[in-house]
Amino acid sequence: MTEKIDLIVIGGGAAGITTALHVAKSGLSGLLLEARSRLGGRMFTAQTSGSDVAAELGAEFIHGRPPEIFDILQSHKVAVNTVKGDFLRLENGELQSTDFFFQVDQLMEKMNDRGPDESFAQFLERCCPERDQEKVKQWARGYVTGFHAADPELISVHSLVKGMRAEEEIGGHQSFRMKGGYATLLQIWEKQLKEAGVRVELGAKVKSIRWKKGEVELEVDRNGENVKYTVPKVLVTLPLSLLQTGAVNFVPELSSKQSALDKLVMGKVIRVTLCFRERFWDGLHAGESSKTFSNASFLFSSEDWFPTWWTTMPERLPVITGWAPFHCAERLTGKSADFIVARATETLTKILKVDIKEITRLLASAYFHDWEADPFSGGAYSYVKAGGDSAQKDLSAPIDDTLFFAGEATDFTGHHGTVHGAIRSGNRAAEEILKAR
Repeated sequence: MTEKIDLIVIGGGAAGITTALHVAKSGLSGLLLEARSRLGGRMFTAQTSGSDVAAELGAEFIHGRPPEIFDILQSHKVAVNTVKGDFLRLENGELQSTDFFFQVDQLMEKMNDRGPDESFAQFLERCCPERDQEKVKQWARGYVTGFHAADPELISVHSLVKGMRAEEEIGGHQSFRMKGGYATLLQIWEKQLKEAGVRVELGAKVKSIRWKKGEVELEVDRNGENVKYTVPKVLVTLPLSLLQTGAVNFVPELSSKQSALDKLVMGKVIRVTLCFRERFWDGLHAGESSKTFSNASFLFSSEDWFPTWWTTMPERLPVITGWAPFHCAERLTGKSADFIVARATETLTKILKVDIKEITRLLASAYFHDWEADPFSGGAYSYVKAGGDSAQKDLSAPIDDTLFFAGEATDFTGHHGTVHGAIRSGNRAAEEILKAR
């Protein structure tokens, strides 16, 4: 007897899981195909050796209080920690306390979406020509590059304004971490998928999608075995870069999506988490002041390899994470683990003015994942080019009530690039699928 499948979901990240659960609860039978050997997509938690630290290789923070995440965590009584601590920056070779975000916020509040769109770099040159604003402009460029993993010459001011409004609605100025990392959320979802009767196939790489209204035929490499499925509807949650590079062959091509794909960009990031035997930075001082690093949460610099760092504050664990966005990531991607860890420890040595031999002696382990080189992600998360106001909405639009689209790059509410944005897109796609049945 042939198994009846109402919907195939391509991709086992937040968007795909959310959609599969949503439609299953409404009575549709679903099959979730994930190319990796695990669920989670760009959520990827590694359990560190010899400790109970959850090292996030992908998503780590919850930005604000998005109900898409907080409702789940609260209903399952998952503890959440507020990110706290000092924000420090390296300037003229000295580390000092910073009002970095206040200054950047003041500058970015000058942006608006009432006039024609422009890139963030164009906005900076137009709005702040004064020479005494150069330092703030430099930090603003660094913020956009770091937080959005974006090229300031490309990213849309209109999209940044929309994102700022969306953040305000959920208190995005504050960040949180969940106990156990995003692995905790995945454990909840995996249990729910099983209870909802959603079948999950890992190691299932979709090679081609032949479609016409009301019918889709998928050719899938399922752990080395060639398998075909024919279903009435398919949800595509492939990361932006895979759609742009044609990693999956659509027949006919998605010509209606090409304009949208041309106006979106996949950001680049490499992060590395260094686990030490002790918090050696606790006794170090910020410049010539008596202030120590013991309460440091974030460290900002203009270093070439890893300009941004953060600790686990308010938890005082001997763990620190380096963040290499945009051009920094471009130079690191494809390199060996030894090369990346060496660049990270060298950078930390310069920032904290500690002997490299001492850092090397205290380093217990290091964790990273090269998302740019990952064939199932091709980058970190998406952003919008100047002039791409409608790109996310156009990319999200269903085709003939047969092909549906979700994933963080299809969120057009200002939350793209986040886990909760991916969840939002999954809920939106689920409603579209149910409406079309």
